[in-house]
Amino acid sequence: MTSAAPWTARLALVAGAMAVVILLLFAGARSVVLVAVGVGGTAVTLAGVWWTLVHRGPVRALAAVLAVAAPVAVLVLYALAGLLWVVLVSLALWVLAVASGRFALAEETGPRRPKERRVAPPERPFLIMNPRSGGGKVDRLGLREKAEALGARVAVLDPDRPGPVDGVVGLARRAVEEGADLLGVAGGDGTQALVAGVAAERGVPFVVIPAGTRNHFALDLGLDRDDPSACLEALTDGVELRVDLGFIGDRVFVNNASFGAYAAVVQSPAYRDDKVRTTLQLLPDLLTHETGPDLVVRAGELVMDRPQAVLVSNNPYRAGDPAGLGRRERLDSGVLGVLGITVESATQAAGLLRGRNAPGLVSATAGDVAVEAREPAVPVGVDGEPLTLRTPLRCHIAPGALRVRVPRHRPGVPLGRPAMDWHRVRRLALTTVRTAAGRGPHRSRLRRVRVPRASLPVRRETEGPGVGRPLDPATLRPEERDATAGHPVVEEQFGDAVHRLHHAGTATGRVVRHLAGGGHWHWTVVGLWLMELVVHTARPSGCRGMWTVWAGWRRRSTS
Repeated sequence: MTSAAPWTARLALVAGAMAVVILLLFAGARSVVLVAVGVGGTAVTLAGVWWTLVHRGPVRALAAVLAVAAPVAVLVLYALAGLLWVVLVSLALWVLAVASGRFALAEETGPRRPKERRVAPPERPFLIMNPRSGGGKVDRLGLREKAEALGARVAVLDPDRPGPVDGVVGLARRAVEEGADLLGVAGGDGTQALVAGVAAERGVPFVVIPAGTRNHFALDLGLDRDDPSACLEALTDGVELRVDLGFIGDRVFVNNASFGAYAAVVQSPAYRDDKVRTTLQLLPDLLTHETGPDLVVRAGELVMDRPQAVLVSNNPYRAGDPAGLGRRERLDSGVLGVLGITVESATQAAGLLRGRNAPGLVSATAGDVAVEAREPAVPVGVDGEPLTLRTPLRCHIAPGALRVRVPRHRPGVPLGRPAMDWHRVRRLALTTVRTAAGRGPHRSRLRRVRVPRASLPVRRETEGPGVGRPLDPATLRPEERDATAGHPVVEEQFGDAVHRLHHAGTATGRVVRHLAGGGHWHWTVVGLWLMELVVHTARPSGCRGMWTVWAGWRRRSTS
């Protein structure tokens, strides 16, 4: 954990508290209405999107108008109430709080680097390059010439005759039989998966050159997708990783296999020519089960009946990215990720506001996944490649099956952002990081110690003719006596600063009396709350006695 993590956690707590304080301070009781209107508008928008997807014709047009008009109406209502800026500022602070909290939690965990080992360069590497992938990256970047200059044997697929799957697999197998000690692919994830299966089968290392369009596998390996030629350094200065492979039947997938609506849409011949129109045309029947397969998915004890879409991934995707459009935290966990979506009505569509807790969204992990259907064959998308496979289907994972050769110097996988957990953020905010000589940073929790009341400094008169004399508790009002008694529990590592803040009431009282006497009640309350928040960061007893202290100060200022 870095020294910035506790301070980032404290920033998250302060920003979150300020978001609530500003909303309550300037909106008062109306803040509840503001939140309800915002949540309701978002729910109506999601319902409108659902109706847009499942209907055609005039109903679809009206639903699209509703989906656009709902958030606009919410903003107009905020503006008419004169509270638009309050909502925007509070929302910005809340976003800052959540972003800071997630960053702090990620810093606490620290980056996880996969196990890697130094290896000698291959003697007879063999690379397969697809010139059609990625809009012609192979020719545009001169990958073939650069690979041959490093001693690799290169086979370029014929762009006019793509050839069957067995052609690529057979090419890789023949290369190993002829003595190749490394296989590699410059192409998309579909071609990568085919050759990776041969590499795992024959026990030779595999090199990924991201020359395709998306290359999610390269992304999760920490490779530079913007410069595919940099991956050729794995042939001369590389390290080796062990990663898992997913299987659907006997076919390998390196990213995921999708079932249901998406898989059916990409099967359409018109999809490549007009993706949006084809999707809108097919989705109504697929989402309402008028067409498409009726799936039953079993993953361990989990059973999903008739989901509209299912995604089975080689290792689960990050918690903040369940749709499979981003990154996986690791590729060696030894489990499949399973995501299922079942939405039968606009109400369930609005329920997606709850994120992973939504009733229509199921997320799990399993070593094996069985997919059944009433149809003898179902459409499946395997690493983006549309296929039709016979049912029932079984997906499983082979832990550590693939040896991947990557450059020793590579961008790496960015630090993941875990889901927000306010309890962990609060605990982290109470943590200090010390650096010991020769030992690096380590954590130390703030320890609470009980201080004897006898050791507290004696309060003395600071005003009037009795300046300097000890205060007589018997002459104090109950509120003042409670306000000056001090807290018996202080933070040891905050030291005298906290102690003085509780007992040096002269300056604090002067400021508070000035604010209260000038009628600045709102700012006085905000200042007091922020003072308590800074001193007792997220401590359950942080606001203990707050209103009692305030009553004492207020009575003294008006007397």
